[in-house]
Amino acid sequence: MQFSRRNGLALLGAAAVAACDGPRGAARLAGLGGSGPPAAPAGLHAAATARGLRVGSCFAWGAPGDDRGSFANPAYAALLKRDCGLLVAENEMKWQALRPDATRFDFSRFDAMINWADANGLPVRGHNLLWHQPKWMPQWAETHDFGATPARAAERLLVDHITTVCRRYGTRIRSYDVVNEAVNPADGGLYQTALSRALGGPEATLDLAFRTARTAAPGAQLVYNDYMGWEPGNARHHAGVLKLLEGFKARGVPVDALGVQSHIVTQGLDTRGAIAALEGDWRRFLDAVTAMGYGLVITELDVRDNALPAAIGPRDTAVADFTRGYLDVMFGYPALRDVLLWGMTDRYSWIEGLEPRPDGVKRRPCPYDAGFVPKPMRAAIAAAIAAAPMRG
Repeated sequence: MQFSRRNGLALLGAAAVAACDGPRGAARLAGLGGSGPPAAPAGLHAAATARGLRVGSCFAWGAPGDDRGSFANPAYAALLKRDCGLLVAENEMKWQALRPDATRFDFSRFDAMINWADANGLPVRGHNLLWHQPKWMPQWAETHDFGATPARAAERLLVDHITTVCRRYGTRIRSYDVVNEAVNPADGGLYQTALSRALGGPEATLDLAFRTARTAAPGAQLVYNDYMGWEPGNARHHAGVLKLLEGFKARGVPVDALGVQSHIVTQGLDTRGAIAALEGDWRRFLDAVTAMGYGLVITELDVRDNALPAAIGPRDTAVADFTRGYLDVMFGYPALRDVLLWGMTDRYSWIEGLEPRPDGVKRRPCPYDAGFVPKPMRAAIAAAIAAAPMRG
């Protein structure tokens, strides 16, 4: 079944009626009381599979009964199982989560997550093996003493980290964001970390990361992932990413795909005009990436509802239209097969904590609202999937 914006608004209206049905209705909307989320269209993953695509989401760890952990909430767990064919840990596989110090690993949280995913037949992507920015490395790594032979010590630290993680999960993880956000958007250059300074530079560090991942996970898709956006002001960032990808090719570094994070930002109510203004430069960038033979992965899709009114109706409509326009462009590239949302519901989105709206109203960046009610954005995603060219 194909869904329009009208279907999504009708679902919102039905949810509003339920919300008026006293405490029981409110509990249903909040996903509490064991009744699960409100009725929703057939799963996005089933629709994606029919087009040769996969769709999924990030998820987070939570102790039993801890609503901050997305899969620990039964209502949200049911939503993930219905709509997703692929999951990725939001934070629990990053160095800050896995590495208390240079000599120890802590896999307890991520193990719980991947075990839950396995039990429910949901593949998991690896995110990430190296977030190459000093502010996102653990503090101990930025102050680490690499000793008298820093290059050797740094190489041992990086190789040990990637090898340990990849071998622990083996074929349970078939796609890794090996390196995350190594390009500085301000000037297109590569970030330096204590690790890269010890190793002799960022290029040597990134190359080593990918070569190590290929050895440790020979059958996995290896992805360079970055905070890519099609909004104005990203030209230097795009140029830096292209330069990095060109360098990987020239040096024979085993990189299979570009991860396009897709934290997109609305440009106002005139979504048609905004899309027309943005898509030319964006297509030229994607054309350059795919011409080098790289695949594409949408790794972290959500929508920041900037320059939109507080009223939910027009705001949700504009977000849906902007999402549909973006996905229509992206699905035009056969190199794209996987789409991951950075959160299925506003209830768990990171955007509110990062950048609240100036007017104080809660952001609505995800396809489901905080009560797990599908929004027009969800209908737009379903429609874009239905219209996508079939993958072979």
